[in-house]
Amino acid sequence: MTTALAVTSHDHMLPPPDRNTPRAHVFKSPGEQPLDAALAETQLLIEQHGYLVVVHPNTLPRPFLHRLHTIRSVLESDRIALLPTTLPPLGIAVLVRQLRQLSLCEFSPGVLGAAARLLAHYVYSGALLNSVAKLDHVPVSLTAHAKSWMPGAQFAVLAAPAPQLVRLTGSGNEADGTLAGPRFATQLTVATGQLTSEWVTGTLARQWQVGGVREAYLPGDSARWWGTGKLIEFAAAIPDVSVLYQLVSSVRRDECHWCGLELIGDRCAFCAAPAASGPAAPATPVAHRSSPHARHAVVADPRGL
Repeated sequence: MTTALAVTSHDHMLPPPDRNTPRAHVFKSPGEQPLDAALAETQLLIEQHGYLVVVHPNTLPRPFLHRLHTIRSVLESDRIALLPTTLPPLGIAVLVRQLRQLSLCEFSPGVLGAAARLLAHYVYSGALLNSVAKLDHVPVSLTAHAKSWMPGAQFAVLAAPAPQLVRLTGSGNEADGTLAGPRFATQLTVATGQLTSEWVTGTLARQWQVGGVREAYLPGDSARWWGTGKLIEFAAAIPDVSVLYQLVSSVRRDECHWCGLELIGDRCAFCAAPAASGPAAPATPVAHRSSPHARHAVVADPRGL
């Protein structure tokens, strides 16, 4: 039995890294599709695949979120997992691409659903902005707010896995700090808005020692999420499905005491019941370097998420 994946925006559907990676179903908003049609599509997905994992932003408009819960309730299905994430728009798309890759592996529905929370710890999502005056999702100091009004100001902002903000000075190639990057092999996905700069694909890519750069279309919700349309959004993540498989496989598995599905972490992705063994520690990226330039696979904390 396989597991289908779904998203709430076409912008969360990046081109697949290979011809084998499947697409995800895209739910339409209540204003675009009647409830009966959405119910029929969802029922067909469950009949074809058995289980459905829906990844959506935690900022999803309330009517859309109510639609998803209504579908789950009307179908009386415990085979639908609704998984909100705090990642920015491009970060969500990168995370969904990883889950699409893993959906071809033999992971059970409960493990694949819970993997969304695990992998989110390894997605480094941020943006280069011309202003942080309207940025609400990352803490911004009063000084940074004031400097937003200076002509030519630019800011490099990291939203996940931990918030950070540095200001770019001079020609835009120097910063008053360094964004904390991944200590494991990643690929950088970049989406350009109404801002021109080579800092992301040049300076940041070198600092983070990414294995490659992929270009993507800027998600339609990025300007609202970041508070400005003058931005370049980026997300660094593990591109190799074999490393992703090893990462998820290394986490301890339990059985949900409520619905019986496998789970990793502190709660079931489908019924939200807490793990019987109690909460576990967050996954922690680990990198071992045999030389200054060596970058190896990551491992998860064996205690869970």
